[in-house]
Amino acid sequence: MGLTIDSFTRRTALPRCSLVVRYTSTSALCRYGGLRCPSELLTLRREDIDWVRGRMLVTSPKTARHPGGESRTVPLFPELRPHLEAVLEQSDPRTEFVITRYRDARQNLRTQFQRIIRRAQVKPWPKLFQNLRSTRENELAAVHPLHVVCAWMGNSRPVAIKHYLQVTDADFDRAIGESPVGSEKGEQNREQHPGAVGYNDVHDTPKSSEICISPTIKKQGIRLRGIEPPTYGLGNRCSIP
Repeated sequence: MGLTIDSFTRRTALPRCSLVVRYTSTSALCRYGGLRCPSELLTLRREDIDWVRGRMLVTSPKTARHPGGESRTVPLFPELRPHLEAVLEQSDPRTEFVITRYRDARQNLRTQFQRIIRRAQVKPWPKLFQNLRSTRENELAAVHPLHVVCAWMGNSRPVAIKHYLQVTDADFDRAIGESPVGSEKGEQNREQHPGAVGYNDVHDTPKSSEICISPTIKKQGIRLRGIEPPTYGLGNRCSIP
């Protein structure tokens, strides 16, 4: 099971990747595009990106042995697009691949990423790039149907459930009617309403005797009955006829 990268890490470690623009696109493709590192990163070509339709074709060596698994189409998510635009603007337009700097097999992407994270004074998390991808799948699964998310991420439902998806703090926030911690709206709400409570704390819940009573029942004075059979001898139960 992977882990999700919390909002503090996203706001501190990942922006520090801007120290190296090309490395920003590398981490962004994993974090926001859900690409596998390094296999899918290094096979991404300029011609694979469809700026007009907002999509990119991702070649996947890992799943190529499965029928239809040689490639998949992934959206150009709003969080990802600016990073791709920046790196392509600064690179030679004649280059074939999007990632050009770290193509040497002797270069260790993980070691460089650890240096950037430590500079941001954040403790490196296990499986650096895999857990960026895991975080993205959790985010997408909270918004889109799972079969759609798996198609974008290039894995199956069983694999996603067993190794990627998990319960996060954001799930609890959504369950109680709050914006997820770390989101722009969520942080703004917490600053404006530091003592904010859940929905049930500020809205009175109707009493049981006021629920689903038709005007006909009220007019004719019919006594309420519960779904249980009539019980005699308990005067405080509405199920007594």
